[in-house]
Amino acid sequence: LLFQLLGLSIAALSTATHYGLHFTLISNISLENNSYRVIHQAAFYFGIGLSMTLVLAALLSSAATVRESQCLTAMGFFCFALAFCGLIPAACWRYTHSTEVEDSMMDVYDLVYEEVRRNASSFRRHELTAIHEAFLCCGKHSPFGDTTDIQHETCPPGRAREAEQDCLQEIQDFLKKHMDFASTLLGVTIGFMVYGMILTSFLWFSIHFSSSLDRKGKYILR
Repeated sequence: LLFQLLGLSIAALSTATHYGLHFTLISNISLENNSYRVIHQAAFYFGIGLSMTLVLAALLSSAATVRESQCLTAMGFFCFALAFCGLIPAACWRYTHSTEVEDSMMDVYDLVYEEVRRNASSFRRHELTAIHEAFLCCGKHSPFGDTTDIQHETCPPGRAREAEQDCLQEIQDFLKKHMDFASTLLGVTIGFMVYGMILTSFLWFSIHFSSSLDRKGKYILR
């Protein structure tokens, strides 16, 4: 039951990340160097695959316990080991590239903002307005003096004059909370994978020796 709940939690987080307004706005922006789109798609498929593996491992382990099947137990162990082998590289990437997700999203926003600033009639204006409304922010701190009109036209009503609402900072703060939660869930999942492999190994040996002991001392007269 715990493994199934963990798998469903990962699936829910992956779905919320993939279809969330804040993430889809940045991912759907058509830029040649939109590196966030690749991360966005990879994280979704990895999360769904991991959740399916966890649910399958839980079902196989439950069926193996009820039927006392060594084959099902071995398959459950294989699923836990497969998930563990996928989680370790993901955890290493998260801690070695701790700011890559934040940097990719802020780069996309920065490119859109600068394109709107250089070209007043750019179609990026609608995308910039949507980002401002989603993140409830207004422009960014810039050394240029000609960004006031852009902020008044693309920011949500009542926020154009709030200098504290720097969009780069708002994006970074939003992603920090989201990534901290995802990292915690990732660490918990790794711990449960180790527990799952130990548990299925114990079940396999228990079933194996139990079957051997049942036949011990029994003889067939010929």
